[in-house]
Amino acid sequence: MEYRNIGRSDLKVSTIGLGGNVFGAPRLDLESSRANILRARDLGINFIDTAYLYNDGQSEQFVGEVLKGIRNDFIVATKFHFFGLETGESPEQRIRDHCDTSLQRLQTDHIDLMQIHFPADEVPPEVVMGTLNQLIAAGKIRFIGQCNYASWRHLQADNAAQLNGWAPFVSAQNQFSLLRRQVEAELLPFCQQFDVGFLPYFPLAGGFLSGKYRPGEPPPPGSRGAANSPVIRGKRTERNEAILASLSAYAGDHGHSVLELAFAWLLAHPQVSSVIAGTMSVSQVEQNAAAGSWSLTTEQKLEVDQLAAWDGSDELVEPSLSSFK
Repeated sequence: MEYRNIGRSDLKVSTIGLGGNVFGAPRLDLESSRANILRARDLGINFIDTAYLYNDGQSEQFVGEVLKGIRNDFIVATKFHFFGLETGESPEQRIRDHCDTSLQRLQTDHIDLMQIHFPADEVPPEVVMGTLNQLIAAGKIRFIGQCNYASWRHLQADNAAQLNGWAPFVSAQNQFSLLRRQVEAELLPFCQQFDVGFLPYFPLAGGFLSGKYRPGEPPPPGSRGAANSPVIRGKRTERNEAILASLSAYAGDHGHSVLELAFAWLLAHPQVSSVIAGTMSVSQVEQNAAAGSWSLTTEQKLEVDQLAAWDGSDELVEPSLSSFK
């Protein structure tokens, strides 16, 4: 397993990470979550990314339960949000409350990477960065990052931090895959320029690049596609099916699966610190870990770039809570 630092931090994470959105009902129960996490540890995966809102808090609870006694084997990231602020509830208090609740659920005295989950226009960046830095000073969190920001939002927050002598964001987390490449236009170059670690989520385009789906064929039983998931339904366009066929053929010609190609291509971007993927079974944990061993050459990276060239479609919109349900 390869390890990379998250931006300018000293957080050295496995290039394959474990997504926490599968831990908890209606997906994995505690024992299944435990099996996935412990197998990940066996394979050298040391990075878990969860969130306050995942599965009504069960994700953090399950991670905390499994990591009892082995907390130092993992770097744990979580996220807070500003949805549903109550009358009289300040943004500062929301951040502190979410942090304290996450610490309790995770059964730990510190969070390695605390991230803001979604942009919030109504909350000034000075409030976000100032409160997070108070929590750094208190020893409750080590580093801070953002999710789903455009680069201008990230820079605005970092400018507020610089003016006040606060710690900046060290990471950026956004959707990125062979079928959703908008971050290459601006956010990824921004991360490269300012040494920000990039953490792609939905690396397999919601499972469309997992190898389960065949162009022109019905989705396999038990898959998201068979359940008519909008994530998969929206991906099964004529263009994407053609790209999937080309990528599958290319991967096969090189002795690999399309899943392995999807991971290898993301890791060929030097600013990507770790590829976060949820796993529904131990076998998926093993597949993902193995995928991290394929290192594309510069020529191969360019060839794959062309096979999955972005045509400018798919609106550049910031996600909302509904995107994660």
